[in-house]
Amino acid sequence: MMSELPLEQVRTLLAVVDEGTFDAAAAALHVTPSAVSQRVKALEQRTGRVLLQRTKPVRPTESGAVLVRYARQLARLERDAWGELGLSGAGEPTRVSVAVNADSLATWFLPALTRVAGLCFELHREDEDHTAALLREGLVMAAVTSSPDPVPGCTVRPLGRMRYLPAAAPEFARTQVTGRPLADALTEAPVVVFDRKDDFQDGFVRRLGRASAGPFRHSVPTSEGFLDAVAAGLGWGLLPEAQAGPLLAEGRLVLLAPGQWMDVMLHWQQWKLDSPALAALADAVTATAARALRT
Repeated sequence: MMSELPLEQVRTLLAVVDEGTFDAAAAALHVTPSAVSQRVKALEQRTGRVLLQRTKPVRPTESGAVLVRYARQLARLERDAWGELGLSGAGEPTRVSVAVNADSLATWFLPALTRVAGLCFELHREDEDHTAALLREGLVMAAVTSSPDPVPGCTVRPLGRMRYLPAAAPEFARTQVTGRPLADALTEAPVVVFDRKDDFQDGFVRRLGRASAGPFRHSVPTSEGFLDAVAAGLGWGLLPEAQAGPLLAEGRLVLLAPGQWMDVMLHWQQWKLDSPALAALADAVTATAARALRT
């Protein structure tokens, strides 16, 4: 049982994962590399599972990731307890690590953080389809994710729908799209994508009855850069409604399919901890999302 896991061994496992090697973990813990190795082996024997991949850097196995997440949660609870007792170190801010997708980060998420005082944020930018993996690995305490299925040890609540509009620069639309069936045009026209994992534009084209967007693709891995690339006429793309709105009003963008859009339902997942810091952040995020996102 978790209550029977020696804390010294669990914390040593976490140190090895965070530091990347047994030697670096030993230096961080002020013990010998042999002691680190013995503690990890003892924990593996106790659990009956291999917990680490002995690579460089060391990585946890699936079972090891469970214990790493457990160790991080213990550390969070310990810091909260010290803080409530008024014994936290002077000048040490309460740190909260969060995974968030680029478009949320560029539009509505940062204002939520300003509603929470006294916290120091460590943000990990990742696609909303993959942020849950960072929770699963114990690298973050909370995440904005598209998955409604809670990661083990986490709670989940809906935030709202982020709407994306298919748009392009006016001259691009005139030369690449106008006068042709939209589905045919978008299978050949240049398209802007976030990175090689991004198949969002392909999903829109599939809705139109074709297999995918065209092969001529520009990868632009920032939300602001993506918007600028579409506005500059490099290709068409699906843009967050909040970002596209002002440029549509100015005539710098045009809609390729008025009345059509793609919605992504976002959720907030966080560790199941009675942590004042996480509770305050969750309240701020959900309140901000309620105003910024569609229901």
